[in-house]
Amino acid sequence: MSELKVAIAGAGGRMGAANIRAVVAANGTRLHAALSGISVHAAFDRPDSEAIGKDAGLYAGLEPLGVIITDNVEAALAGADAIIDFTAPAASVALSQRAAQAGLVHIVGTTGCSPEEDLAIRRSAEAGARIVKAGNFSLGVNLLQGLVRQAAQILGEDFDIEIIEMHHNRKVDAPSGTALMLGQAAAKGRGIDLDDHAVRGRDGITGPRRKGDIGFAALRGGTVVGDHTVILAGEAERIELTHRAENRTIFANGAVRAALWAAGQPPGLYDMADVLGLKG
Repeated sequence: MSELKVAIAGAGGRMGAANIRAVVAANGTRLHAALSGISVHAAFDRPDSEAIGKDAGLYAGLEPLGVIITDNVEAALAGADAIIDFTAPAASVALSQRAAQAGLVHIVGTTGCSPEEDLAIRRSAEAGARIVKAGNFSLGVNLLQGLVRQAAQILGEDFDIEIIEMHHNRKVDAPSGTALMLGQAAAKGRGIDLDDHAVRGRDGITGPRRKGDIGFAALRGGTVVGDHTVILAGEAERIELTHRAENRTIFANGAVRAALWAAGQPPGLYDMADVLGLKG
């Protein structure tokens, strides 16, 4: 059996540090049957990151790992088996192409990708990468996704659907990837195309709400890790399904779980529903 050697992208960021801690914590626990362990093989970030040149363990608040955070992507990926990547769309596309060339596992937690960027990542999966891409890697959110799909299917258009999300003041994309995941789940439950029914903002005299629309509202402020609420509002009653992330550990643990799972899969594009066995 061999060890899964992981390269952490965006190691100088908050999610990068969380991913480093999660890999270290996972070593020796509930591993894939063909693996003897998992380790931080390398860590890298942008050239202007303050983390460059620092020990990845120390930077993440752990004991030293002997892994120095670098801006040399080629050197970081040499000898790696997997990439855990919560960075930016263009960076994730480039990393997916490198993953395809080397046959790596690529865990993509990056949100805000355009349709063209999503297509490029899909093509990398078709070219040989084992990619797990999700708007949210937490177990709770992925279970919530299934509940939303089921509720939307049962309640139908008699219940209006609104999705409210709040994140910290440094998040750059809106709606969040998780909100869009939940919107897709609601649309799937209703058997409709989300793009044809999504309303991403209201201002001024908008007229009455269109039956069947799925609304999104994005709030930003403070240090909120991630709150998501799906409201199904009907005649004289309302159902609210809520998930609140209290820290980034839940996302990092999910990413590690996805990496271990993907190590045993053929090349292709997967999501957390595949990892958790929730498809269907």
